[in-house]
Amino acid sequence: MKKLVLSLAVLSAIFTGCSKDDEDENFDVTPVEGVISGEITASKTYAYGKYTLNGIVKVSNGAVVTFEAGSVITSDKTDGVDAFVVTNGSKVMMNGTAADPIVFTEKSKTPGSWGGIILYGNAPISNGSTTGTSTSEDGLLLTYGGTNTAHSAGSLKFVRVEYAGKKITDGTSEMNGFSFYSVGSGTVLENLVSYKGADDGFEFYGGTVSAKNLISFGNYDDSFDWQDGWQGLENTNWYAYQVNTGNFGMEIESKNVNNAFYPKVSNITLKRAAGTATEGGSSEKEYDAIQFKKQGNGEYSNIVISGYTTPGAVAVRIQDEVTNNDQVNTGKIKILDVKINDGTPMYLAAGTVFSVAFPSVNFTTSTTATGASLTPGAWSTVDGENLIK
Repeated sequence: MKKLVLSLAVLSAIFTGCSKDDEDENFDVTPVEGVISGEITASKTYAYGKYTLNGIVKVSNGAVVTFEAGSVITSDKTDGVDAFVVTNGSKVMMNGTAADPIVFTEKSKTPGSWGGIILYGNAPISNGSTTGTSTSEDGLLLTYGGTNTAHSAGSLKFVRVEYAGKKITDGTSEMNGFSFYSVGSGTVLENLVSYKGADDGFEFYGGTVSAKNLISFGNYDDSFDWQDGWQGLENTNWYAYQVNTGNFGMEIESKNVNNAFYPKVSNITLKRAAGTATEGGSSEKEYDAIQFKKQGNGEYSNIVISGYTTPGAVAVRIQDEVTNNDQVNTGKIKILDVKINDGTPMYLAAGTVFSVAFPSVNFTTSTTATGASLTPGAWSTVDGENLIK
């Protein structure tokens, strides 16, 4: 093992001055090959290459880990639980390009085979606790939450995660494609793809980070999900396509805390392919485009919703009366310039105990809404398929 580590270090040093980006200058770069495993406690760079991710890899002790553009990191579900975790205080720099994205995938191409990318920070969360902290639900049982609104976990640009959403053996813990635990606004999240995972595509657990140009394609649970009072304000161009299995396009909650703040997302496309079933089959009713519950709120604009035609489905579902009273009726949920295709009803309560009536200025429709605006390329193409339908 020591020889392998030394060899990788030497190869990394060799290629530090000759990165994948240099191909534009006709450099013939041979990709490095190696194994990434264990805990990374010192800053390092992984040169452009093909790597195997073995186990739950944790970046800790303030280390900064860099991956060069075009690198492919592959897990194997037969060797146990794999995940890439950046703990609070450490950073990862994954700056791919549209032509040379950084790809995390799995050997068998089976949804739910590994744990995805998980970032931790100490930005604020809101969960009703006097400590302002909580314990992660990914099976790692790490504490998240704090007061650092500007926390940075680094930079993720043009990164694709495939076949994640691992279900941990305790039967309750789950991992997503991308999981952001109290990540702060100093973190850069741009041009990210979560492809065919067995849980949520993207999940935010509180924090202040914003994300631009996201694609959630074929994920079993929700395309986008958040809780703990997430309050990112500069989010734009979110695209979701649910196919075969999928629950909500967006599931929005806040741990039953009536916050004065709310997140904002502009330019949203939520699409559902014909025949897509909920994760629990016919017994589940999680087929709406957007669901608000447990005091979830937010402002969402320029939205296109298509394919949510299952009998009983609506564009916007308010799941409980408290959320209706505290968030809808007070104007802390705003759905602006939404184009609802296929005749799907606009909004509805869950059940008949209460009714929903948005203030007219807070739910507006548009025949010209465009939704997400994304430029396709290698970053949004898997096995020759352009994900931006």
